[in-house]
Amino acid sequence: MGFCQLLKKASLAGAFFVPGIWLSAAQAQVFCPAPASVAPVHVQRVVDGDTVRLKDGRSVRMIGINAPETGKKGRSGEPFAVAARQRLQALVNASDGHLGLVPGREGNDRYGRTLAHLYGADGNNLEAQLLAEGLGFQVGVAPNVELVACQQAAENSARNARLGLWRQSPVQSVTQLKRSGFALVSGRVSKVERNRGGVWIELPGSLVLRIAPDRVRLFDAAMLNGLQGKTIEARGWVQDRSRRGGLKKPQARWLLPLTDPSMLGSTP
Repeated sequence: MGFCQLLKKASLAGAFFVPGIWLSAAQAQVFCPAPASVAPVHVQRVVDGDTVRLKDGRSVRMIGINAPETGKKGRSGEPFAVAARQRLQALVNASDGHLGLVPGREGNDRYGRTLAHLYGADGNNLEAQLLAEGLGFQVGVAPNVELVACQQAAENSARNARLGLWRQSPVQSVTQLKRSGFALVSGRVSKVERNRGGVWIELPGSLVLRIAPDRVRLFDAAMLNGLQGKTIEARGWVQDRSRRGGLKKPQARWLLPLTDPSMLGSTP
């Protein structure tokens, strides 16, 4: 059965029923519906809460969501990692493994995985469904930011309802940073500096946010100029610069690159 046929079948059966799971009214809200044209793909297996392996051999990293990391190399998994993987598996199963794929403007990541949005047979975006249930964090990494607005809305619905990851606030202060990796960080801006390296936003506790020169034009200049002294929330992949052979004074230990305005906001 083709993807379009599955889509029609799902609409007749009822868009908001997943075998074994009844979604609440808030979770049933549709975010990021499928565009007119999607490529049909068949999932071989679900790797984790944001990655699937296709029967054609490709690994697909879903755009716009960062799910909790599963346990690897003796390290325990992050909270809700298993729940995110199981929920994605249920969504895939509800479509008999047949999904719709829309590739990102940047088609592959540094690991060779295909970067794409995935849609179930009911036409719903899988990333947005997971975000709306609090099973991942929204993150917009340029240039793959077409669905940022609706994915933010999906995450906000979970955040407001304190679902999943939002049951207890996952937002960290700078002093709570312990290792590289994805993080939501909040703090008061102590300094904003512009130079040939871009825009540098400093937070007390040894964290600096960097906007590269080719990305500065995407950010509102007035907003950046008014950041000093304000409390902000930033998200993305934190880098530990002390692992590069030592820091030069007065460099901050932690660096968080910002590639899209959605990675930076005021504290809710």
